Amino acid sequence: MRLIQFTASNGWRGHEQKIIYLYEAFKAEGYVEDQWIVCPIGSEVERIATEKGMQVIPFEYKSEYSLSYAKTFKKLAEEKQASVIFIHSSKAHTIAVLAHFIFRMKVPLVLCRTLIKRVDTNFFRKWKYNYKGIKKIICVSQPVVESLKFAVKDHSRFDVVGSVTDINKFKKQEGTGILHEEFNIPKDYKIIGNIAEFTGFKDHYTWVDTVEILVKENAIKAKYILVGKGSMEQDIKNYVEEKGLTEHIIFTGFRRDIPEILPEFDLFLFTSNNEPTGGVLLESYACKVPIVAADAGGISEVIVDGETGLLAKVGNPKDFAEKVTLLIKDKGLQDKFTKNGYQYLLDNFTKKVIAKKMYDELSKHQIQ
Repeated sequence: MRLIQFTASNGWRGHEQKIIYLYEAFKAEGYVEDQWIVCPIGSEVERIATEKGMQVIPFEYKSEYSLSYAKTFKKLAEEKQASVIFIHSSKAHTIAVLAHFIFRMKVPLVLCRTLIKRVDTNFFRKWKYNYKGIKKIICVSQPVVESLKFAVKDHSRFDVVGSVTDINKFKKQEGTGILHEEFNIPKDYKIIGNIAEFTGFKDHYTWVDTVEILVKENAIKAKYILVGKGSMEQDIKNYVEEKGLTEHIIFTGFRRDIPEILPEFDLFLFTSNNEPTGGVLLESYACKVPIVAADAGGISEVIVDGETGLLAKVGNPKDFAEKVTLLIKDKGLQDKFTKNGYQYLLDNFTKKVIAKKMYDELSKHQIQ
């Protein structure tokens, strides 16, 4: 297989990390004869892939409707003798379809979709999802499939391949006190944390409301840590101040040392209300951090309630607080969840497991 992974995303979230993980795993397992990542100049994918010595083909992104780049992309696919193009963003989807439809690119297209979002909002969007050159739409969870069914006529084109994480990147499984030291947290205090972009569906408001209940009940001696950045960060900081919780909740900002700080958490509290799967939950499994998460979107495909973690009602801080209190006080339950969660990760979500599933799907549709 000669594979092009194509994205027009400039940011860095779970989907962009997946591109890197798949490149590494496809190479390690010998699934590809050759492969390339096509991504915007200056993007995080370009930076990280280049640092890792991957074959990167950067391009100047101007518009998803750029016919000049669609033509260039078609020539690129021909020059590389690509056998399949794996599309990782909506704008790349548009460019690839234009290259295929207008400039008669012959390389089969496979789309990877990780968002729970309806796409039947206009004619063009529906057309590009139903375009005959898209041979398969690989979704990260069943709720993602359900959100697309309104637009896509042929439901046989869907398949589900879950999230992926790198257990070799998350080897640390015990805290060493680095967050206690950095933020001057007393050693006998637990750390309850979350790692998420400050955006609407992550529902940091419910997270803060949960902390408010826990503080008022004084049931746990803990500090609460929010890791990340995003457009709603200041709104959440203002909300914390309004609630009088500034001495209890710590904002760390964006961190590049997640594998080091995640094992410092005594519990991972995840309140996202519309999550495709939640890759950070897999990272918590890897680091053996017990989890309380919202029963939303595809989270229940990652967390087995009562076996690998606890699921709480979406947007219900009282339910979250009760389950946090239950879990943080029960060492036996923590040990059960972290042991089962780690095994569940090994069985279903490692780079090796997911790369094999992806390869099996991609190979069905490649140019022979």
